[in-house]
Amino acid sequence: MYSFDIQRPTSVADAVSALGAEEAQALGGGQTLIPTLKQRLASPSVLVSLGAIAEIKGVCTGDDGALCIGGGTTHATVAKEASAYPALAALAGNIGDPAVRNRGTIGGSLANNDPSACYPAAALASGATIVTNSRSIAADDYFQGMFATALEEGEIITEVRFPVPEKAAYMKFEQPASRFALVGVFVAKYADGVRVAVTGASEDGVFRWTDAEAALSSNFSADAVPAAPSGDGMISDLHGSGAYRAHLVAVMTKRAVAAAS
Repeated sequence: MYSFDIQRPTSVADAVSALGAEEAQALGGGQTLIPTLKQRLASPSVLVSLGAIAEIKGVCTGDDGALCIGGGTTHATVAKEASAYPALAALAGNIGDPAVRNRGTIGGSLANNDPSACYPAAALASGATIVTNSRSIAADDYFQGMFATALEEGEIITEVRFPVPEKAAYMKFEQPASRFALVGVFVAKYADGVRVAVTGASEDGVFRWTDAEAALSSNFSADAVPAAPSGDGMISDLHGSGAYRAHLVAVMTKRAVAAAS
């Protein structure tokens, strides 16, 4: 590690102000950023910890029936308190291990947009809205590629709003050492159709599998899931080839539909 300053603001306004400093970077639960610092892949001069900001923590139901989760809410809290959206609670309860779940936050996960993280699939499949200190961003506009999002410098995720579907499930084929998704598929059925989001598979990060959405919107059955997508553009590494990941996309989608049904 190297030397840096750390600030612990207690309000969003103070955090935004602190992030205006040169080479400042926000710190959520630190489950992605701290390892990045250790590997010298990032070198901010100031870390702005968001852990003391009470106003961005907690789970509630909005007036429109959406499940509202503060950006600073830990995975463990989501797993315990998001009972209005069982598939999302189950997803949170299976992230990493207890140490990770008690430190990592939903806002930190979405801000980093790791290509194998679970929450991006949930947000995209749910048509969630990512709320920051300055605006609201639809999930379809938020994710912009591997580790890339629509967030601007100094912008903080304060809340994520999830419309609750009629049926939903998330299925993850885990990389056993990290428990990240080798491939994870979140399926959500709404009155106006089905959304299917895939994480862990694509070189462009989380994506919607539109062929499966069209088929499942007509017939919400595991038998209706189409053949595996092309392996072109899929991640290929020591854990699995692009073709293998493409095959898993179809398998995990079928399992998610079966679980949701």
